[in-house]
Amino acid sequence: MRCDILTLFPDMVEAVVGASILGKARARGLLDVRAVNLREYAEGRHKVADDAPYGGGAGMVLKPDPIFRAVDDLRARHGDLRLVMMSPQGRIFTQAVAEELSVEPRRVLLLCGHYEGIDERVRQGLAPEELSVGEYILTGGELAALIVVDAVARLVPGVLGDEQSPKEESFAGSLLEYPQYTRPPVFRGLEVPDILRSGNHQAIRDWRRTQSLRTTYAKRPDLLEQAELTPEDRRVVNTLREERLS
Repeated sequence: MRCDILTLFPDMVEAVVGASILGKARARGLLDVRAVNLREYAEGRHKVADDAPYGGGAGMVLKPDPIFRAVDDLRARHGDLRLVMMSPQGRIFTQAVAEELSVEPRRVLLLCGHYEGIDERVRQGLAPEELSVGEYILTGGELAALIVVDAVARLVPGVLGDEQSPKEESFAGSLLEYPQYTRPPVFRGLEVPDILRSGNHQAIRDWRRTQSLRTTYAKRPDLLEQAELTPEDRRVVNTLREERLS
């Protein structure tokens, strides 16, 4: 994954991409994720990248000129970019979008708004793709961009170590994940299901698939409409529907 995050707060980005799994993957050369300080492209002694909105109103708006200069510079250095702006007006970021970005051959540039947003001429002049991480309001686009980076990075081969992990987790295959357990086998009277301690790997796989279907049906039945279900999966779902009706 090759990605730049254009932000007023590069330390905020570095604190995440330099730690834990992302930090280790970056140190191993599996990820090339960099925070780009928008202020470096602002003019004047104080490097101001925002200003009051025309027409009045609270807050500040990010100026267009530093953003245009940053994009021009990064394009000159890296060639064609996939330009993405984090925005509540964008399409919803999903696991499918994460998978799409994980195989993107171009370098990705994530634009992070802050305060009251970004000058509209950035949309008009740069025509960025817009992504939203959900229907809620954040203080800035940095957290949203980091969500995108984290979700995409874990799909890059070698980042998680276990190549099976991303295939079995929630939203992989449009289903929610099955329940997970670890030691001790009994905790405050709650026991780990016997089948998980049976050593029968096929039975465990079948149990996990059934539990995944059960959890999805109970919590996100809408996901079943787009999931690729086997005849056995459909039999399980029909049984769950019958149980609910009864």
